[in-house]
Amino acid sequence: MITVASYLKGIPPANKNQEKPALLKNFIQGVNVYGDKGYVVENSRILNVDVAVIQGWVHTNSKNVPHLNFRKSIHDYQQLKGKRSVIVDSNLFLYSDPKNRKGYLRYSYDGVFPTTGEYCWDNPNPQRWEQVFKNLGLKLKNWQSNGGNNILVCAQRNGGWSMDGQPTFDWVMGAIRSIQKYTDRPIVVRFHPGDKDHKKHKLKLTRLGIKGVSVSSNADIRQDLTNAWALVNYNSSPAVAAAIEGVPVFALDRRRSQAADVANNDLRLLETPEQFDRLPWVQKIAMCHWNHDELKSGACWSHMRKWAIKE
Repeated sequence: MITVASYLKGIPPANKNQEKPALLKNFIQGVNVYGDKGYVVENSRILNVDVAVIQGWVHTNSKNVPHLNFRKSIHDYQQLKGKRSVIVDSNLFLYSDPKNRKGYLRYSYDGVFPTTGEYCWDNPNPQRWEQVFKNLGLKLKNWQSNGGNNILVCAQRNGGWSMDGQPTFDWVMGAIRSIQKYTDRPIVVRFHPGDKDHKKHKLKLTRLGIKGVSVSSNADIRQDLTNAWALVNYNSSPAVAAAIEGVPVFALDRRRSQAADVANNDLRLLETPEQFDRLPWVQKIAMCHWNHDELKSGACWSHMRKWAIKE
């Protein structure tokens, strides 16, 4: 029997999103349905269990606040004991379901990047991606079937940990300069809507008036992808959206990009991007996405359980 504990105190105290506590409770329900022993921990006590479940990740430069410190303590404890932590992170398919009504999130062990965590996607079920895509109304579109002409640059949060602390605006300017070495196609910059400085960045770039460069004001990334020849970003989920929508991807952090398997990383190929076979890739990423019904039924745990005990 495998023991599993989820920790409600790892959620921000001001949280109003009921999905966060629900997923932690539903995961444990599925563990118990399967026949293992699960606990929902409401206080700040860390249990001696095989697997800990944490909503959200904590990184080297995280703020010094109680809920993040608690997440770190849980993960550090599990690591010290040679045991695992399930990390619940954002849905890579969120662009197709912005309010996440279908309830899919990403579940991995011990890290949030494929290079640092166990994504449980070896030997994927070839039918699962079809099920997930059907539920989300997604379709793998043919490469460059949209006939777009723009180079879409998608920025990430300012100085975010996944950007290795790089200031967003500096990264964008560097990307523009590099792109313009290899193509004269129009460049459209899309700043991350969750970046608190995105309005400031948009205004600053607009005022620079760089020839051939404009700033997107579209709320939905699919509007920008409609006119895109290729997408350039560092390592975030717009690359996943682009690849699914048939827009070639250039990931400047190819090592950790969630679209690494289907991404170019040499901007000299902007005019002749490689068009990868995406089927093995979508089969893999579907295996780490689960919704609330699958948590409660134990389907998620039944799959992840195979990786629960470190060898």
